[in-house]
Amino acid sequence: MRTDTGQTVYLQDYAPTPYRAPHTSLMFALHPTRTVVRATTLYEPVGTGPLELAGDGLELVAVELDGEALDESAYEAGPDRFVLKAPPEWPFALTLVTVVSPDDNTELMGLYRSNGVYCTQCEAEGYRRITYAYDRPDVLTVYDVFIVADGDGEQVLLSNGNLVERAVKDGRLSAHWHDPFPKPTYLFALVAGDLGAVTDTFTTMSGRKVELNIYVERGKEPRATYAMDALKRSMAWDETRFGREYDLDIFNIVAVSDFNMGAMENKGLNVFNDRYVLADPAVATDQDYSGIETVIAHEYFHNWTGNRITCRDWFQLCLKEGLTVFRDQEFTSDERSRGVKRIADVRRLRAAQFPEDASPLRHCVRPSKYDEISNLYTATVYDKGAELIRMIHTMIGEAAFRAGMDDYFARFDGTAATVEDFVSCFPLADPGAFMRWYEEPGTPTVKVDERYENGRYTLELTQVPAEGASIKPIPVRLALLSDTGAVDPAKATVHGGEIGPGHIVLKDRVKVTVDRLNAAPIASVMRGFSAPVTIERTADEARDLTLIAKDDDPFTVWDAVQRLAVGAMRARYDGAPGDESALAAALATLAANDGHEPTFRALALIVPTRQTLIEAIGSDVDPDKVNAAHQGFSAALGAKMQDVLARLYSAPVPPADDVSAEAAGHRALRNAAMHLLAAAGETDRAATQATSATTMTDRLAALGALAFTDAPGADDALAAFAAANEHEPLVLDKYFAMEAMRPDDGALERVRGLMEHPKFSLKTPNRVRSLIGAFAQNVAAFHRADGEGYRLVADVAKALDKSNPQVAARLLTSFSDVRRFDSPRREAAADVLADVLQTATSSDVVDIARRLTAKG
Repeated sequence: MRTDTGQTVYLQDYAPTPYRAPHTSLMFALHPTRTVVRATTLYEPVGTGPLELAGDGLELVAVELDGEALDESAYEAGPDRFVLKAPPEWPFALTLVTVVSPDDNTELMGLYRSNGVYCTQCEAEGYRRITYAYDRPDVLTVYDVFIVADGDGEQVLLSNGNLVERAVKDGRLSAHWHDPFPKPTYLFALVAGDLGAVTDTFTTMSGRKVELNIYVERGKEPRATYAMDALKRSMAWDETRFGREYDLDIFNIVAVSDFNMGAMENKGLNVFNDRYVLADPAVATDQDYSGIETVIAHEYFHNWTGNRITCRDWFQLCLKEGLTVFRDQEFTSDERSRGVKRIADVRRLRAAQFPEDASPLRHCVRPSKYDEISNLYTATVYDKGAELIRMIHTMIGEAAFRAGMDDYFARFDGTAATVEDFVSCFPLADPGAFMRWYEEPGTPTVKVDERYENGRYTLELTQVPAEGASIKPIPVRLALLSDTGAVDPAKATVHGGEIGPGHIVLKDRVKVTVDRLNAAPIASVMRGFSAPVTIERTADEARDLTLIAKDDDPFTVWDAVQRLAVGAMRARYDGAPGDESALAAALATLAANDGHEPTFRALALIVPTRQTLIEAIGSDVDPDKVNAAHQGFSAALGAKMQDVLARLYSAPVPPADDVSAEAAGHRALRNAAMHLLAAAGETDRAATQATSATTMTDRLAALGALAFTDAPGADDALAAFAAANEHEPLVLDKYFAMEAMRPDDGALERVRGLMEHPKFSLKTPNRVRSLIGAFAQNVAAFHRADGEGYRLVADVAKALDKSNPQVAARLLTSFSDVRRFDSPRREAAADVLADVLQTATSSDVVDIARRLTAKG
């Protein structure tokens, strides 16, 4: 299963291992540069042949078989591989002693140190950087872990499972952890260091008391209280919604500052990037609080969908990630607002996954091959994977879905499962056809045709598969609206589709007719965004204005606003005079309607992104014209809505310590109004708020309004913000990102200057993402015609190639949509990527660069 040599791995080649590994004992003698790892694993033959284990840069110092030193002639060993040539034909214990250097581990995979704290990251293939092993998801092992470290009794020594014993003797600390639940290597975890903790308990539905701990840098414990609250709410929700009870005596979370991902669901010991744990209103925005809630829930929900039932191989990654994303989306929907959450998820899907599906990096939700597994942690696996689960839920309903989930947990608990295993638990009409969603890349299109003649209304939906793909079942939630309300579905006749509860399942074509109508109804199609498809429908301003005014589906209303806004920006891009009057009037009415949630109204007021406009244009895009069209539209809309925006902004400011969803909604609505006013040139409110705000949410919103409109005083305000927060790493990340995203001509040089900032380091993933990653989302600056924006990002990726190839590869994915742009930019990007491919050494970077430069 190794992928670091550049070989392609194929799903069809999957075969189980010839040996099981039911138990492993791990002993760690921690040292910054020379940690000794003694791994004793019990192997049981289920086949024949040599025992071949994976490693990655390991130093082997001893080998024992059943407690006796093994002669070197009995095995082959190198940094990346261990082979026991002729294993016994009965169960045997193999002991391998390796030495690793946590301080030198800049890749942050395996065992490393972050600010003096030992930490592991083993997903996907990091365990092999600790010891030789069957480092693959389908080998499930019970672990006993013994940790020894120098230091005082204040240090924590953590691993998976339950604490068996902790001792302090002669200045040495030791701890023994036992995890009774078999797990694959990627879920192993260890943390050791001087950390503070927030503690609490949770009583499960069967009455067991679980100890809860969140470990953070000392002095920052108060900032972890919201994360603890989110954890307890997640545990309670999973019991109520899915009947899933936590199964250990203790649940630990550790926040570290240097982490390549958002968080990791290791069994009983979740490790988090500290940005998803630490929060108070002075340093965290409402968006940060929402992100903490989502990620805490996501990693906790993995306890059942990922840990108790894991994936058979990495091709099944969507089985644990897509399913768990769906579960965390449902949690947030139940905790906050279902309509608002759905819009937020669709925005994310359209911004990341739809472009990915149309790029050289596109792949199936369940791919058939890969070159580097780390590069498949994508929006397709996570977000589109979640949409497939949601389609199942839509097609069979909540009761049948819950019954199917119960069946899944009962049948596959304690196993490494496949997507087919999961789908088999649900009563789908055609499971084989539904599996095509997993097996084929690309985004289908649903064409909408409608006509009204002599009292008969006909709506025809036609599926147009993505290139090279086939027809799939698409659930379409539909309503027909008239002046007197929704048309009774019982009056409609449906031809060619399967009718489900509240939806129609579209295959190739479906026709809906309604007779004896006095006027043509308005079709509200794909309500709640019931499938991950694009809609092809004749533009009709009157129809969309009616949907905004009358539809009761939040997504459909928001989507109508998006269509009108993108259409107006597209007209400006094409050189036509802008006319946003009708949209401005509709938005003014919607925004002033207290019957709508504040967060929903705020979302409606947010202008579609430049990237959204790029997607609508499609090809030969000029990013300078995109930027001009976006700015012109925003200014015109703000000017036409000036009065209602001013009234919205004058609403009372929620108390700083109120971080509830309702308070966040009111802040979001005020700030959305402020941004549109600033776009129209009225920046006085933003300038005042930038200095007087009592929350990071309001301060950052005001700074953004100044920075993104290049208002007078923006530079000074941002400099003061950075100086005031120089000792707050997470706040400085926000500052670096804002500077990188400013859509002015000085962005490139500003970023180059910030790379020399004393607080910037390529060794800190969060800081790289906040500056270089944000710059790569700056449409006009990154896509400069001279190619210098491309060169900057590529040079950083090249510098990171040897030290942290995962972060380097992620940066390169910013080039995935370059083919949409005009010829000078395509050529400039091609030259830069060719240079990266020529010099790259890691499989992560080579894989991305090769796919981006492939012809066709």
